[in-house]
Amino acid sequence: MRVDGRQNDQLREIKFELGFVKNSLGSALSACGLTEVICTVNIKDGLPGWKSSGSGGWLTAEYRMLPGATHTRSKREAGVGGRSSEIQRLIGRTLRAAVDLDKLGDRTIQIDCDVLNADGGTRCASINGAMLALMNALKKMEEQGVDISGIIKTPLSAISVGVVKGQALLDLCYKEDSAADVDMNVIMTAKGDFVEVQGTGEEAVFSRQELNELLDAGEKGTKEISAELAKIYPEFFE
Repeated sequence: MRVDGRQNDQLREIKFELGFVKNSLGSALSACGLTEVICTVNIKDGLPGWKSSGSGGWLTAEYRMLPGATHTRSKREAGVGGRSSEIQRLIGRTLRAAVDLDKLGDRTIQIDCDVLNADGGTRCASINGAMLALMNALKKMEEQGVDISGIIKTPLSAISVGVVKGQALLDLCYKEDSAADVDMNVIMTAKGDFVEVQGTGEEAVFSRQELNELLDAGEKGTKEISAELAKIYPEFFE
């Protein structure tokens, strides 16, 4: 039995709340167990200076952990720390895989993910919340008369998996993550294709059989999360 009583292949409780930030075009609170992330999406006309008009749109992401998000207060980041920089690059490139940048036109999608409470899996909760907030933003644009057809190629979702004491576990909380021999994040489309797999043996190696078990667990978890997202915006999953 796991530290919180779940089965090895069981997700923590997943919750989403739309419109959590009123002044952003799209927003969502993404909760996975005790982990909570505020995700906002704003879409502006124009492109970064390095990208020429007519070459398709762009999507960028920022990630921060609020000082009180962990058990011990962390120092507020003046710039972008190494961990935050790595995570926001992950969020940006995975969400770009979900978007047809050509159909976006000369626009830039700006995603912000701020961790309210951290109990493991913050980057995955950020990706899931950002995906939902993006759909929320596009639906608002559609209400304003903007053609959004085809901008989202395929929705995606993310989940963590790992090996703890020889067991392959789905959706690690912090206590499990900190004790994991193998830690992995799996991002997949709703159609079942892989977008990215981040995996490493923290202080151990892992076998091909363990890798297969982790990927199977990740596939199960992402399907369940995609099903929750599809309940909110089924039109993007048709």
